Amino acid sequence: MPAPTEIVIRNRAVEARVDRATGSFSLIECSTGRAFVQGARMGPGEAVSVLSRAAADPILGRGKAVDVTRADGRTDTVLLFPALPFALLRTTLHNDRASAQTIEHLLAASLLIDIGAPIGTLAALGTGGLRPAAEAPGSYVWMALADPATRAGVVCGWLTNHRGSGVVLPSVEAGRPVLTAQIDYGKLRLEPGATEALETFAICRFADARMGLEAWAGLVARLEKVKLPPQPAGYCTWYHAGASNEKQLAVQSEFAARELGPFGFSFAQIDDGWQDGVSRNGPNRIFARHRPDGPYPSGMKATADHLRGLGLTAGIWFMPFAGTYYDPFFADKQEWFVRKADGSPYETDWGGTCLDMTHPDARAYLKANAARTAREWGYGYFKMDGLWTGAATKQQYVNDAYRPDGIGDATFHDPSRTNVEAYRSGLKLVREAAGPEVFFLGCCIPQNMRSYGAAFGLVDAMRIGPDNGPDWGGMLTGPAYGSRHYFLNGRVWWNDPDPVYVRPGVPLEQARALCTWAAVAGQLTVCSDSLPDLPADRLDLLKRIMPYHGLDARPVDLFDQPIPRIWVLTDDRKGRPLRHVAGIFNWSDQDAEISATPEQLGLDPAAAYAAFDYWANRRLPDQSGGIRLTLPGRSCVALALRPLQPHPFVLGTSRHVTQGVIDQLSERWSADTGALSGRSKVVAGDPYELRIACGTEAATATVSAADARAGVTIELRQEPGLVRATIRSRTSRTVAWSVGFGSDGMPQ
Repeated sequence: MPAPTEIVIRNRAVEARVDRATGSFSLIECSTGRAFVQGARMGPGEAVSVLSRAAADPILGRGKAVDVTRADGRTDTVLLFPALPFALLRTTLHNDRASAQTIEHLLAASLLIDIGAPIGTLAALGTGGLRPAAEAPGSYVWMALADPATRAGVVCGWLTNHRGSGVVLPSVEAGRPVLTAQIDYGKLRLEPGATEALETFAICRFADARMGLEAWAGLVARLEKVKLPPQPAGYCTWYHAGASNEKQLAVQSEFAARELGPFGFSFAQIDDGWQDGVSRNGPNRIFARHRPDGPYPSGMKATADHLRGLGLTAGIWFMPFAGTYYDPFFADKQEWFVRKADGSPYETDWGGTCLDMTHPDARAYLKANAARTAREWGYGYFKMDGLWTGAATKQQYVNDAYRPDGIGDATFHDPSRTNVEAYRSGLKLVREAAGPEVFFLGCCIPQNMRSYGAAFGLVDAMRIGPDNGPDWGGMLTGPAYGSRHYFLNGRVWWNDPDPVYVRPGVPLEQARALCTWAAVAGQLTVCSDSLPDLPADRLDLLKRIMPYHGLDARPVDLFDQPIPRIWVLTDDRKGRPLRHVAGIFNWSDQDAEISATPEQLGLDPAAAYAAFDYWANRRLPDQSGGIRLTLPGRSCVALALRPLQPHPFVLGTSRHVTQGVIDQLSERWSADTGALSGRSKVVAGDPYELRIACGTEAATATVSAADARAGVTIELRQEPGLVRATIRSRTSRTVAWSVGFGSDGMPQ
């Protein structure tokens, strides 16, 4: 019997078929039998051997692999692991020459994609946003090709960016999409006789490409051993006060701790302007000391001490990898800087001169700065700007889609280290020096996207877009960038979309839209307004979006709209009442009809749902067959949705825009007693309203004996189809409540 022409390996999600003669391969989705990659090649030249073997990984476990080895010693490997919903591709290089080799770029694989739909109907989502597949630009690290009508698509991305910067470059061949996986190294030095295993790429087809993006991000987090700290909420001085000053910040933080602290406010962060130095190109860059004649004359420790005394985390902005070669402070430290080919310091626009993270003295300086700021001054929240300077690459602000940047044109003290290695070693050094209690925020990836994938696993949060602002165009920046990177949030890091704005100069509906999006999407919530000057209704907006809800939220129309208009948050935690929250947004200037089917929303198509409009503070007609709403331009609706029940149930609460997700801990209906009971977390002095869907009037409302002794009260108000039970407490506490109906609570 002739030998088979292919080697076949498979796991539960994907089957790989590798041609024994050429090394070309195809990938088949096991659930459908569809080949979504056909005739792909990973390397140039003919294969000299194609062999299968067992594979083992310390994190992924045991799997199967096929190695395709070529005449130049390059080996391209297809790997499958049993529980992994991806095929993995990895290249190993061998230098059999007598001299060192330098690799600038590596073409890892060229993949001809078949999703099962014509290319004209496909959408491509990458770091550059949503585009028609035939017009898509290159993307850093990852990309998704999907059919918006079904959400089915191919998701791919680099799982590691440890020595190089992975990119995905789309193209079209004979009317079909092609995805090229490439690694940009700049200068990867391969010594004679050396063998190097390079970065790992993942790809698979998914019935819902959103699930694929989330699975990819989860795998990155697993490989990088990400353990995120709790998501904070707080204040940044920049967008209304620059660096502020020690007196103004004291007033601001005292007000915030008193008025917003009970609702989840936890930090106050000083921005650019506190530090010393001279510069004619961007900020001053002596972060070892404050400016004596500046806004914090008492020193940075005094302000941090004050903030901590209020129960807040002290935050501070700085540029860890940037200096200024012509500043007198650095006059005798010129060897600390990365060099250009002509020997001059590597100077970048706004970012200044790049500190060489391969030079021991520059590293000692950074280590001392980070340790001093955290351990001596007492700052527990680092906002680290200009990160691309750690990689010694050019500033390309605003950079989101792939653009060549000359990576590798820098000369490091240690020429064996790549740009990405230097950058990652700097981030690791900051974390080690500052200590495990510090929250590390990177800022920001669009300055140069080399700072993106290479930071995975090394920061707790990342500014995922450029600066926003209180005008409508600026306010759209967060939803635009936060949506396209939504799957990273809470997995790889916390997305920071830049502040929300509630100041009186912003129309109320616009402020609500941005606040609601940040809260429902679960992104880092930061404000940058003068808090003591806010009217009560504007301050209340901030109270209703803190803290983070702790669940996964998804955009419904990720592949349909450049900025998704519908987000759904589902709370199906054990012991909690099942509820859905839909944030619906009209980002345009004109009225718009926005609709979605139950299947698109993740709802039961056979069920009818009670609905409550949070900002309008009213129950809507019951919903079945999905939702269809007409919204004015620049506005939103936040809907609580719960399946209709044959008895009273809590439709929503007043505490938070997610309407019960963060505060309602339990709920129970007793047909024997005709009572609805539960437990809720309430904030001192903040009236807490239970919005109970029912068909009859409530008769009684009580709280537990312990709550009553503590002065907690509850009162009822009736409306058609709704009972409002308002709980008041002088202290923040968990209240046990009961509302009695004396019957089944629904119409007979």
